[in-house]
Amino acid sequence: MRAFRKTVLKKTGLTLAIAAALTVSSMQGCNKAVDPVKLMADAKRYEESGDHKSAIIQLKNALQQNPDNSEARYLLGAIYNKTGDFQSAEKELRKALSLGMDAGKVLPELGQALLRLGAYQQILDETKELADKTKSAQILTLRGNAQLGLGKTAEAKALFEQALGHNPDSADALIGLAKYSLVQRDVEGATHFSEQAVSRSPQNVEAWLFRGDLLRMQGKSGEALAAYDQVVKLKPNAAIAYINKAFIEIGTGKFEAAKADIDAARKISPSLMVFYTQALLDFSQQKPAAALESLQQVLSKSPDHMPSVLLAGAVQFALGSMPQAEQHLKHYLEKDPGNIYARKLLASALLKNGETKRAIDILTPPLKNVKEDPQLFALAGEAYMQAKDFAKATEYFEMASDIAPRSAMLHTALSMSRLGQGENARAISELETATKLDPKSPRAGVLLVMTHLRLKEFDKALAAVKALEKENPDNPLIQNLKGGVYLGKNDIANARASFEKALAIQPNYFPTIANLARLDIQDKKPDAARKRFEAILEKDKKNIQAMVALAGLAVNQGQNQKATEWLERAMQANPDVLQPAILLGTHYLRLGEKQKALALAKKLEGTHSKDSAVLDLLAQAQLANNDKSSALESYARLAVVQPESPLVQFRIASIHMAMRNLSAASDALKKSLAIKPDYLAAQLAQIDIEAEQGNYEKAIAMARQVQKQHKGSPAGYIAEGDLLLKQKKPALAASAYEQAFAVNKTSPLLIKLHASLRQAGKDKEADLRLIEWLKKHPNDLSARMYLADTFLTEGKLAAAVEQYQTVLKEQPKFAPALNNLATAYQRQKDPRALEYAEKAYQLATENPAVLDTLGWVLLEQENIARALPLLQKAASLAPQAGEIRYHFASALVKSGNKSQARKELEQILATGKTFSGIDEARALLERIQ
Repeated sequence: MRAFRKTVLKKTGLTLAIAAALTVSSMQGCNKAVDPVKLMADAKRYEESGDHKSAIIQLKNALQQNPDNSEARYLLGAIYNKTGDFQSAEKELRKALSLGMDAGKVLPELGQALLRLGAYQQILDETKELADKTKSAQILTLRGNAQLGLGKTAEAKALFEQALGHNPDSADALIGLAKYSLVQRDVEGATHFSEQAVSRSPQNVEAWLFRGDLLRMQGKSGEALAAYDQVVKLKPNAAIAYINKAFIEIGTGKFEAAKADIDAARKISPSLMVFYTQALLDFSQQKPAAALESLQQVLSKSPDHMPSVLLAGAVQFALGSMPQAEQHLKHYLEKDPGNIYARKLLASALLKNGETKRAIDILTPPLKNVKEDPQLFALAGEAYMQAKDFAKATEYFEMASDIAPRSAMLHTALSMSRLGQGENARAISELETATKLDPKSPRAGVLLVMTHLRLKEFDKALAAVKALEKENPDNPLIQNLKGGVYLGKNDIANARASFEKALAIQPNYFPTIANLARLDIQDKKPDAARKRFEAILEKDKKNIQAMVALAGLAVNQGQNQKATEWLERAMQANPDVLQPAILLGTHYLRLGEKQKALALAKKLEGTHSKDSAVLDLLAQAQLANNDKSSALESYARLAVVQPESPLVQFRIASIHMAMRNLSAASDALKKSLAIKPDYLAAQLAQIDIEAEQGNYEKAIAMARQVQKQHKGSPAGYIAEGDLLLKQKKPALAASAYEQAFAVNKTSPLLIKLHASLRQAGKDKEADLRLIEWLKKHPNDLSARMYLADTFLTEGKLAAAVEQYQTVLKEQPKFAPALNNLATAYQRQKDPRALEYAEKAYQLATENPAVLDTLGWVLLEQENIARALPLLQKAASLAPQAGEIRYHFASALVKSGNKSQARKELEQILATGKTFSGIDEARALLERIQ
């Protein structure tokens, strides 16, 4: 472990003034050097009074005048040993040796520095000659400690005993034997030697300090504090005694006493150990931000102080900064891989980041060896539950519960894994047990209610929530949950009453306010909902939840600008909180304001360059601005922050696919699947790549593998059906779609099945399936529109009209239905065509299909003046649509502009693409040649 170095005190205005005065003085008499003898005397006086800083300054002044002053070098090295700067101590003491100072005086002090630096073999090598020559108890003890450090316990014991033979009252040798006893797990022996050390040398500070440490290790807090008090009595400037007292007081919750002792240590020497202890105190008082400030002081100067590294991991975890927590904890485990606490904390951080596989890998080693740690088993259960291995999760939760059978938390966790296995009755039984074990804690009871709700057992949910209410009558969460149960029963009046009761208990309880706002919206009272959130802001102008809710309300009402204003206000009011800024950036992207999104993302990057949400927003904004290379770079940086995220690799693959770099895309997908072998999106993307390269056989094999891995998903069957259609095998494709539909009966799947059946020549069967579906699902407008469009394409105009009219009864302002009905009427020569085309145009003035329909109807009615600009605009909006451009050419002909019409017709026919009306387009071109 790297030692702490003494920090430099911050300069105050007074010290700056003194420094200025000294500068003037030195300029006036620059040749008047201070007497070196006086400097040495001052240094010794400062040292005796415990003012190490002043002593160091005077010794350095003496060495400026005479760098070869061996006594000054020795004293400086000895003080550095006391202040914990062991590397500087070694340097000065070696210099003293090289200047001829007696090795018998220097080596014991140098040995102490080397001992703290872990240079055990160096101690043995450099003190061998002196040990053989002097048989000094001090040197023998030093060598014993070095052997102990090397793990050579027998040799260490022999040296300590030799030292006692030369000096039976040697406290250092007795402490050495006590340390040896501890290595042998002989606490009684260690206690015996420690008591001998203080009884034979009652003025020895190190003996009392060791005794305090030993008692503290045994959990004897009161006796340990008394020992440390004795250290302070003997040596009032012993900062380490105050620090060790503070450790005990923090552990026993005596925070005020701990603060007083830390302050006392800080006055003596504001060392890094003081900052570490302050951080521990702040963390114990749930002040992680303050703790982090102190730890940064430590780690900036001693990045390998492992207790601080571990505490930094815990602090970052408490602050929700999982990437930073992971970084510190990984660093710690590299040095101490057997530390169970660090492993559990790292696994928890990984689980919060969704990196389940890595969390399981971190937990696996201790799971093989540790037998009595219910927290470890519970964490393993949580990891396997996140991995959806519910059987394994249940196994570990049961192991934890066996060790702590009366833990309500474990029975609650066990119930969740039971639910995952589909064992609903056993899950409910575990939750009921948890509720009985801890009736005052609502967590298990809440989960019991929610489980009944999930199973649609509303009466049981209501009974459970009423039982909770008896134990927790003043808990707004319970009243809010009760309101949710009533909503499940469709009892709006009682739901609203429960929500109102929750607000009576806690007027600013946001979940309830949000629920009442939803009821307001259902009642078509958006203004009432808005006022609820505005009322929160009257009392709390910076409330993010309220402003985000108001933004969402504005979006739902189509007031995008208002939504933008709310999110911008949330960000400005909370500049140090990322959430509103990320939401605003995502909102900009949704609105197509890609430059604003990019500017915001770049600004956030400047202050949060390693934050995953910021990097993700930046990449999305760059992609929206068609800067694929920069987006790739941002995702690559995100992959460093989240190395175990399959989603990041998938997004990298998606960009490579868009750039037509299929090889790089395939590599990224392999990485994604190495992290999460059953990641469906990546598997489907792999299938697409193989299909694009014409490897249909391999792609179908992959699709069938997906079918095996994801039995509850239709995705594998859909992929196989799509591949078969590409190979012009509609009958086989229909069979695959049929299997997909059996897994998940949805209209999009039925539409795929319908299309493949028709391509296979089974028109009647296909139409019958769709018509039967619509009888059972009359409100499925997407399926009805698809059927109507099919009839329209095939010229079954009466049937198409009937379906469009049915759609418009449900949605009178649905522009696609209005437009296509106009087309159907036009083909029937029905004058209502113009009426419906006009209605569609009023709703969608920039839609090329709508413009084309209205323009074509008007052209057939010889309204050329109005038809021509509509068709021209439609053609400009959809330059690849052959039929629209043919209609525009027809309008040009009727307007007398045959040369421009010829160009249009020649261009669209030259593409070789077919379209409805292509024969008419050819005939028109021949007529105007």
